[in-house]
Amino acid sequence: MNFITLGQSGLKVSRICLGTMTFGVQNSEAEAHAQLDRAFAAGVNFVDTAEMYAVPPSAESYGKTEQIVGSWLKRQPRDKVVLATKATGPGRSLSWIRGGPSGFDAANLTAALEGSLQRLRTDYIDLYQLHWPARNQPMFGQWQYEPDKERGGTDIRETLDVLAGFVKAGKVRHVGVSNEHPWGVMRFTQLAEAHGLPRIVSIQNAYNLLNRGYDTALAELCHREQVSLLAYSPLAFGLLSGKYLDNPAAAGRVTQFAGFAQRYSKPNVEPAVRAYAALAREHGLTATQLALAWCYHRWCVASTIIGATTMAQLEENLAAWSVHAADELIAAIDAIHLRFTNPAP
Repeated sequence: MNFITLGQSGLKVSRICLGTMTFGVQNSEAEAHAQLDRAFAAGVNFVDTAEMYAVPPSAESYGKTEQIVGSWLKRQPRDKVVLATKATGPGRSLSWIRGGPSGFDAANLTAALEGSLQRLRTDYIDLYQLHWPARNQPMFGQWQYEPDKERGGTDIRETLDVLAGFVKAGKVRHVGVSNEHPWGVMRFTQLAEAHGLPRIVSIQNAYNLLNRGYDTALAELCHREQVSLLAYSPLAFGLLSGKYLDNPAAAGRVTQFAGFAQRYSKPNVEPAVRAYAALAREHGLTATQLALAWCYHRWCVASTIIGATTMAQLEENLAAWSVHAADELIAAIDAIHLRFTNPAP
């Protein structure tokens, strides 16, 4: 396993991060602990979770994932685990979380952090992230900015002041954002530098063969500002494994949770998946190996967040690290991308 430093921090993380949002609904505590043990045996030192998990979000599943990670974490040397979690943002009708967070203000963030620390059974978070922006912007399958949907939200400067207090208190080591766009990243970095506040070290965004929106403005901005990409959903909810091509009813989040994958229900998704699966076969790879190898070794990806519901899936995901795509294969991937450009933004 290779390691990389996130942004301008001192956090050295494995290039593969274990995502945990299945823990508590699709995976039992015992299964989750087995996944964590296996990933760490393979050299992974980085775990990502969120107060909102497990998914799909519900009052019953809220906080379960952090509790499961916490029961595993208490048996580990704390300094050997890089632990990331996320505070729930506003505007998603999650009334069971603090009545529906109104923004990233002091009251909401303090309650979120204290709850996460308790469930995770730790006194600090290595990387504390804002799960999605407080302001209006397109995300989770929306594909265009709509100014008429503006809503009130916590000012970024105010949020950074609160996060600075967490860092000063030793409860958070570094901060990051998730599901962000260029304007937000620029404001976070500018305000941090102007006022001596914590600088974001990472951005956690969807990034896969069906969604390469990061490759233009965000790629340049984050490279120049030294904000590291944590790529989530590298298999596009399992679609890029190819399992739904021959069996649309195959077990997985897409079939198990109705309406949960709106990002991947757009017209060009299936033909793109078929094209990538065929390319994988031509090169003696599985569709999963192709998708993960491409993401793992992209120049702009610091760490790829993988998720699994079975140990067999986890083993294949980990093994794909050793697959390196030749220039010819990368060119073929890019050719498909130009035919089916970002079909799942």
